[in-house]
Amino acid sequence: MAKDVIIALDFPAKEEVFRFLSHFTQEKPYVKVGMELFYAEGPSILRELKEQGFKIFLDLKLHDIPNTVKSAMRVLSNYGVDIANLHAAGTIPMMEAAIEGLTRPDGSRPLLFAVTQLTSTNPALLKPELLIDGAMAEVAAHYAQNAKKAGLDGAICSPHESPAIHAACGAEFLTLTPGIRFADAAADDQSRVTTPALARELGSDYIVVGRPITQASDPLAVYRRCMSEFVGG
Repeated sequence: MAKDVIIALDFPAKEEVFRFLSHFTQEKPYVKVGMELFYAEGPSILRELKEQGFKIFLDLKLHDIPNTVKSAMRVLSNYGVDIANLHAAGTIPMMEAAIEGLTRPDGSRPLLFAVTQLTSTNPALLKPELLIDGAMAEVAAHYAQNAKKAGLDGAICSPHESPAIHAACGAEFLTLTPGIRFADAAADDQSRVTTPALARELGSDYIVVGRPITQASDPLAVYRRCMSEFVGG
């Protein structure tokens, strides 16, 4: 599968979204719709983005009892999104139920990724706050293995955990990695970050880039820089 850069549309309303996307008259970048935008605009924002030719990663991070997640995924599958996600901490039965709900009658479905640990989580907090004894890479790889057993397509993790996950789950099991910043940019609220070039070296299949692109004076130029560093060409 080809590598790709996903732009996080972390805006509060669709007016800002389409004002930002007006910079992209030729390219149609992969975009991420997160909780803020989806809760503000509802499914209509997904339909409008699809009508304009964008691929969509719907980032809602479901985590509930299996039947609830199955029912929710059945609804999300009808929106035509390309990637959905959930928390691996919900256990294998929940993830299996998600796959069942996400699969359409014709057998097609969006890709489904499991969040291992949020990139905002400081590894030093695993034990005192979450009662997790393992090292971050070990924990992420174990959660990813559970996701693979459940039939998911990949895991969401820091780029730093990509090598451990690919080692545990195989190269065909995808990694989608937020926490991407350029070397000369601030980390903001992310704890485990890296550059697009290093993410590529570490084996990430998709990277999510938000503020470095969305807050840039020339978003298109920064997007192209990310694509060049991560995808090549």
